Amino acid sequence: MAFTTSNSYFWKGFRDGAPFVFVAIPFGLLFGVFATETGLNIVQTMAFTATVFAGAAQFAALQLLQDEAPTLIVLASALAVNLRMAMYSASLTPFLGSAPLWQRAIAAYLTVDQSYACSIVRFETEPQMTVPQRMAYFFGSVTPITPLWILCTYLGAVLGARIPESWALDFALPITFLAMIGPMMRTPAHVVAALVAVAVSLVTVVIPFNLGLLIAGCAGMIAGAQAEVVLERRKAKA
Repeated sequence: MAFTTSNSYFWKGFRDGAPFVFVAIPFGLLFGVFATETGLNIVQTMAFTATVFAGAAQFAALQLLQDEAPTLIVLASALAVNLRMAMYSASLTPFLGSAPLWQRAIAAYLTVDQSYACSIVRFETEPQMTVPQRMAYFFGSVTPITPLWILCTYLGAVLGARIPESWALDFALPITFLAMIGPMMRTPAHVVAALVAVAVSLVTVVIPFNLGLLIAGCAGMIAGAQAEVVLERRKAKA
């Protein structure tokens, strides 16, 4: 019975994650093309994708490498872009923290924006789920995305510049994040963090090597945390 319910949650996750394939495909193709244009060969491109498995960080690193930024800046920027994964992990720990170590290790590797967005909404709306059900759902949500991301990266690297610019594959990155913003704006603290990050990123856009994004991300996290503290204090006094 436990296997049956976990299996059903896997397919629920699969269905919830499936719509993201429409951005994973062009996103992967675009990264493959971009990687080859930057000078990476197919083996290097696929190794980069398989080991990092974080599209936004991969794009940020390649862009900086193309701009001949110092290695330290490239590493710091890629890590900063992926700092949100640490926040995702902290957010998922109350729900998945008691799962077996090997499952948590695989989940850590497969934690991406889409799997987190689907999972945290489901876990919070269905608190009665067991840990095996939550883990099954998490893996289900990322299953449609992972193979397509890797396959499309390979195809993009092989096709390279033969993909016409008229396909406008660069729409995938902003569309992916826009699709996730709405469902995750559930509290005033979330809204404050997003607005502050956007405002600071606009002000710091002139800073070289995209360092303004790092500043904006930090500012958003600080603002969101402070808003959460203020809201908790108000609730305690009420």
